[in-house]
Amino acid sequence: MINPTSDEPRWRRLPEERPRQIIDAAADVFGERGLAAARLEDIAKRAGVSKGTIYLYFPNKEALFCEMIRQLVGETIVQAQAQATATSSSATDQLRDYALSVWRYIRSPMFGKLHRLAMGELHNFPALMQFFVQEVPIRNMNVVAGILRDGVATGEFREMDEDVAARMFQAIILNHGVWCAQRERIPFVAHLTDEDVLAQILDFFFGAVRKETAPRPRPLDSTAGAQE
Repeated sequence: MINPTSDEPRWRRLPEERPRQIIDAAADVFGERGLAAARLEDIAKRAGVSKGTIYLYFPNKEALFCEMIRQLVGETIVQAQAQATATSSSATDQLRDYALSVWRYIRSPMFGKLHRLAMGELHNFPALMQFFVQEVPIRNMNVVAGILRDGVATGEFREMDEDVAARMFQAIILNHGVWCAQRERIPFVAHLTDEDVLAQILDFFFGAVRKETAPRPRPLDSTAGAQE
């Protein structure tokens, strides 16, 4: 029987999972200590590997940070887009379903860690800030702008500057997520559930982009596509 308290690195037993476990450990350590103060030794200890094992996959802390963003955020955006386009026929419902996936991520503990890191420290690392902006907000806005263009083409949405509208979407949903994370201190969302807030965001946004004659999006189903 394997001793669960053994000091033996668990990657000796699960080598195919090493990169992701290192990334998950990095998210914890970066979130707790910040990017500048975090050490690869600390990440290795949290992941249950040696520091040398990290170098097999990531040449330095900056490369580890970038891959963490790709996997924990970038892939989330890709998956949300794929799910929305696969399950929804109209641009209206695609945007609604995509917003629901984005909102779930924004309200997750992982988002809180990465948002604090991005807002509090990345200005000290210009190259990493540029990478983060390209990988996260710009990618997210490009998805939204693409759905809006499809909606304009099908007559569901009015003529607009889709890139500007996507930026408005990003700002609205992000700020509300930050507020809801401190709900007890923010009186204008304190009495609202997450489902209430998202419904209000979508009602406002669709009111801004929808043609008067276009059908309204179907009601939110908070259980649709929920993660296990």
